[in-house]
Amino acid sequence: MAEERVQASGHSAAKPAAVWAIVGDFCGLWHPAIADIRAERDARGALIRAFKAKGEETLYREQLTYRSDSDLMLVYTHLEGIAGVECYVARLQVLPDENGGSRIEWSARIAAEAGRATGIAQGTKAIFEMGIEALAKLAVDARDAAIVSAHPAADTRFATSFVEGDPRLGLTVTPPKDGPLVLFLHGIGGGRTNWLPQLAAVAPHLRAAALDLRGYGESGLGAAQSTIDDYCADILRVMASLGADGIVLCGLSYGSWIATSFAMRHPEKLAGLVLSGGCTGMSEAGVEEREAFRKSRQVPLDQGKVPADFAPAVVEVLAGPGAGDDVRQRLFASMAAIPAATYSDALNCFTRPPERFDFAKLTMPVLMMTGEHDRLAPPPEIRGVANRIVEAAPNASVRFEVIADAGHVCNVERPDAYNAVLNDFLSELPR
Repeated sequence: MAEERVQASGHSAAKPAAVWAIVGDFCGLWHPAIADIRAERDARGALIRAFKAKGEETLYREQLTYRSDSDLMLVYTHLEGIAGVECYVARLQVLPDENGGSRIEWSARIAAEAGRATGIAQGTKAIFEMGIEALAKLAVDARDAAIVSAHPAADTRFATSFVEGDPRLGLTVTPPKDGPLVLFLHGIGGGRTNWLPQLAAVAPHLRAAALDLRGYGESGLGAAQSTIDDYCADILRVMASLGADGIVLCGLSYGSWIATSFAMRHPEKLAGLVLSGGCTGMSEAGVEEREAFRKSRQVPLDQGKVPADFAPAVVEVLAGPGAGDDVRQRLFASMAAIPAATYSDALNCFTRPPERFDFAKLTMPVLMMTGEHDRLAPPPEIRGVANRIVEAAPNASVRFEVIADAGHVCNVERPDAYNAVLNDFLSELPR
């Protein structure tokens, strides 16, 4: 007889209570490897879960032996299904982490025949890691659903949509409406869920969609280094998929740079352009400045770190002085969810702009917004860009607004103020 111990841990950007709401249901169907599950009781009334794994006919049974909602912990033992195992006791606990999210720890003690113990342990570790990853996402999705319900809008339904191709693109989309499509593009440290309050605000008036950029969320990264032309091609694919003839691009930071780049190439497709927390990106920086920027942000990646490791420091730069814990947690969650390869890909694209913008091409109505306390795109800088567009574009129509008491991600920090300006701008566009 041989004994093995398995230990797996992971992080969720959601708070411990949100994670426990999922995993605390011992018989819940949440693990991606489980095909079906049911609850049973033994003669003493002890809770047992009986389930089958996807692609298998084996029936597995596990008994809950300890549960604590106070400690967010459960312990269970294997009863049936794993050949050759003599003892299998597992513990799963959800703990708070220092960043306001959760640490998920899943461990097991296994005793089995000498030739089976190692294989059982390896399979167990893979199942635990898969489950932790799923838990982290499910808890964040539940939190985002709560955000949507806190920003109700008439006739608003949110659906996940995919644009097939290379790479596949993930969208959150609202129902069709007459007029142009409003497409939201997040920043380099964000994701499409950053735009949920804006989707709810716009949906009663126009169709809206929020896109996960390449490698973010549910969008694929692509086989080669992303370029600005790739992003522009992705926007065209989204338009075709949703049957949109005209579009209003609404970007934040990196997304604003992508939106402006699209406007340089396809001005005739734009009914309007909304630029938040930036516009020119690195397109007006010298080669040395761009390379210094890239290297400074590449250092932690080269040290083996992932965005979740340096997300707290990033939040301190992004957040305004009035940002509450809930806002900081959302900003942290967005950053922490980014794969290292995706962050590096976006960083390389951002610091290698192919052109300096010709503002004379911005003949569509333009709305520029930035946070009062934005350190990366301060109001004087964005006001200056707005004035340059007015001077360069024939028959320019430019609006500039400062979102009070907001930092860089002004749509997340002050959604009501942001949405009021956005909807006012959209209401003036021709349908």
